[in-house]
Amino acid sequence: MKQVGVFVLLVYVVSTVLFAGTAGAEPMKLPRMYFADASSGKPFSKDPAVVRFQGKYWLYYSLPPYQRKKGKGWSIGVATSTNLVDWAKAGEVLQEGEVEKNGFCAPGAIVLAGKVHLFYQTYGNRERDAICHAWSTDGLTFTRNKTNPIFHPTGDWTCGRAIDADVIEHDGKLLLYWATRDPKMKIQMQGVAAAPIDSDFGRDKWKQLNTDGPIMSPTVPTALDAPDLDLAWEGRCIEAAAMAKHDGKLYMFYAGNYNNGPQQVGVAVSDDGVRFRRLSDKPFLPNGPEGAWNSSESGHPFLFQDDNGKDYLFYQGNNTMGKTWYLSMVPVGWRDGVPYVVVD
Repeated sequence: MKQVGVFVLLVYVVSTVLFAGTAGAEPMKLPRMYFADASSGKPFSKDPAVVRFQGKYWLYYSLPPYQRKKGKGWSIGVATSTNLVDWAKAGEVLQEGEVEKNGFCAPGAIVLAGKVHLFYQTYGNRERDAICHAWSTDGLTFTRNKTNPIFHPTGDWTCGRAIDADVIEHDGKLLLYWATRDPKMKIQMQGVAAAPIDSDFGRDKWKQLNTDGPIMSPTVPTALDAPDLDLAWEGRCIEAAAMAKHDGKLYMFYAGNYNNGPQQVGVAVSDDGVRFRRLSDKPFLPNGPEGAWNSSESGHPFLFQDDNGKDYLFYQGNNTMGKTWYLSMVPVGWRDGVPYVVVD
């Protein structure tokens, strides 16, 4: 009860500050889903991933270091819901083993054969950060893959780092999407690897599908893109691929620009999961206007496709330039192969 009380108090204090203004000013409009874990002493949750498992929804997210937590660095928080809007914290996944000693975060999640599989990154190791894998039969307790880290990219175009994992099943394989940087650690780009869907997803099962360069880059649009696209909003970063299937095609919802740049969400489409075409030179989900809860960014998406055929885009946002972080969600519809935000 004490932890819940602290959370309520913190939300009250933050809300009071955010809503404060001149007499008669309208309060800031908040989205229906507006979740943050305050275990660190302030509302701060990033990098959402959502699955439906054992009759309810599970939200996995990045949780920053805090004084009372066992182990140093970032870890993964867990929350549950029955309606995708109201979330209650259910626990935390804490560091385990040498690979995770500096922290881990940015989970991608999928349910396969009755288990929740998390694909996540190590944190705090710069070029040596890589993708790890773990699975759970209860949504809370995870068994690590003995070969962790399971993947890092190769090639003279990459520094060897892999972060921001997301996975999707396609043609009998599990496709693993990840972000990396150039050898100078300046430009963030997207890549993809594949493993047999019936494998243990160990290190020896993955094959990198883009060996000659990124599948998406913020500075060099793919050959399928129209040459007149104005992609300045992507800055020097494309990360956090959020994959979805619709009418036989693969869609990548991605984050353009670094945090609070502002980061915004774009969309690209592919027939094979490797060659992508941007659907627009404008963000699919932009940051909010001045004074909005997400004026600093709308970023790091995750596309959740529910069993009932409905799709939802989860993302992170803030209006404090990163001093706080909240998670939210918008329903997504489709029209002639193009996704759109469903206005509630």
